[in-house]
Amino acid sequence: MTGKKGLIIRHVPHEGIAGFREPVESAGYSLDRIDVDDPAFGSVDLVEPDLLIMMGGPMGVYEGDRHPWIACQMRRLARRLAANRPTLGVCFGAQMMAAALGAPVYPGRAKEVGFHPLSFVDTASPLRHLAGVAVLHWHGDTFDLPADVELLASSPAYRHQAFRRDPNILALQFHAEMGLDPRFGAWIEQWPDALEEVGSSAAAMRTRHARLGPAAVAAGRLMVAEWLAGVTD
Repeated sequence: MTGKKGLIIRHVPHEGIAGFREPVESAGYSLDRIDVDDPAFGSVDLVEPDLLIMMGGPMGVYEGDRHPWIACQMRRLARRLAANRPTLGVCFGAQMMAAALGAPVYPGRAKEVGFHPLSFVDTASPLRHLAGVAVLHWHGDTFDLPADVELLASSPAYRHQAFRRDPNILALQFHAEMGLDPRFGAWIEQWPDALEEVGSSAAAMRTRHARLGPAAVAAGRLMVAEWLAGVTD
């Protein structure tokens, strides 16, 4: 038993750690979770956990007027990143990391929604497991690449799909954790306009989720396991 502690920040209830739980726990982390609407969230020390995992959400980093917790989280996240503590961000979580590292986050040209492979993957990184694998994309915002990070993945729609800083800081715009989680139904129900915008439908998305999801999660788990094996803190 290693005694390592991990904390998951959940921005909406239906965007949890999903398929990433298995490799994180197998790496020896005992996981706790806090939702941003928990009254205790503002007092949590985000530097303290051995691993911080920030998941997705439908809000934008620039919507602090609607979501006051964003600025509070950003201040504490910036301190964690400055301390180079192991941190994983997914979708909105990745956008928060980009912003905390000084890069702008803003609405993209169009929504990117659906299962498709990345067009570029750094095969010298843990993302090598995702090469040629259709993973879930579900976002409309994007970010500039922060200074002093490595670009690890791109898609035809958005060049900045993943980055890392040294071994400890990893940001993923896409959802390699999703593909087996029944909460995916809530995504479809909450954002039907996103499906319409990309010319898809709820039925088509459910079919692709069932067909492509298991392989996406398997690759995502290998990626996370390899990343965690290389963290230095």
